[in-house]
Amino acid sequence: MKLPLKKSSSRIVWGLLAAAVALGFVTLAGTMSLSADDLTDAQKRLEIDSMYEGYKKQFPAVAGISPRQAMVLHADHQVVFIDIREAKEQLVSMLPGAITEKMFLKDPDKYKDDIKIAYCTISYRSGLFARKLNKKGIPVYNLRGGLLAWVHDGGKVYDQNGQTHRIHVYGSKWNLGPEDYQAVW
Repeated sequence: MKLPLKKSSSRIVWGLLAAAVALGFVTLAGTMSLSADDLTDAQKRLEIDSMYEGYKKQFPAVAGISPRQAMVLHADHQVVFIDIREAKEQLVSMLPGAITEKMFLKDPDKYKDDIKIAYCTISYRSGLFARKLNKKGIPVYNLRGGLLAWVHDGGKVYDQNGQTHRIHVYGSKWNLGPEDYQAVW
């Protein structure tokens, strides 16, 4: 004997069925998606650019500078890199000659003749920092794609012992470093 379902019970059953189907789809999509380990360096570089363009919408007035342009300026001793990341990230690696945000803010006039380029893992936090300083009349560029784009474009990074192939990537979502770099988060 089959008991009739009340309308409210029917809604619950349909709701549970829809939730189960959605969960199954999300699980299947997750297993089918590629992890960063499955991407080529070229694909990782494209992903970095895509993520940066999405973040850039938060600070559209901030001028960006490519890693290659920044490397030329650095070679000509015309730039100061400002690392916006946390100290634990900076211990893993930094751009050559970079200073911390705290060091810069302690005496910004010390760097008035330098081209100021802020960076972080992928240039979201540094974009917000540059926006804040630009509003105060201090021109700061944002390194397009941050530390990740820098190393993909051949830039070197350093820790307290010299050049390193370790980079702090903030989290698994940003694990997009080149194949020959070790990601730390």
